Amino acid sequence: MKLDKFDKIDKKLLSMLQEDSRQPLSVLADKAGLSTSACHRRIKLLEQAGAILGFGATLDRHVIGYPMEFFVEVSLTRLSEGELEEFEKAVDGIPEILQCHLMSGQADYMLRIAARSTRHYEEIHRNRLSRLPNVARIQSSLALRTVKAWTGYPV
Repeated sequence: MKLDKFDKIDKKLLSMLQEDSRQPLSVLADKAGLSTSACHRRIKLLEQAGAILGFGATLDRHVIGYPMEFFVEVSLTRLSEGELEEFEKAVDGIPEILQCHLMSGQADYMLRIAARSTRHYEEIHRNRLSRLPNVARIQSSLALRTVKAWTGYPV
């Protein structure tokens, strides 16, 4: 289901849930102008439609010991389906890799990596990234400061 299929109430619920998914159902219902049971039904329908993939906590990386973030461009030796799948499967097994995107442009992939320190990132680079299958080039950049963090999609 696409966003244009959702009405104003659905969009309001999606926005409120992205902002704080721990809000009591009664509060969400009141803000959306619904009864609690109608609100619950709407949220279940949004989940069934695939608009809501899950609920979770947003952690502060500094507090939990990962103050450094690196963005890493990776180019592969070849781009056959087998090489792409092999690389993507290997990336999935590295917990410090927070995100992996197949890209257009210069690099084949963009990785977002959390690290405890530059020494920790060096260890990740040396022992994990450089050993990923079919890697031709790795270009790393340290994020100095997050100017705008992702807080959800515009709905």
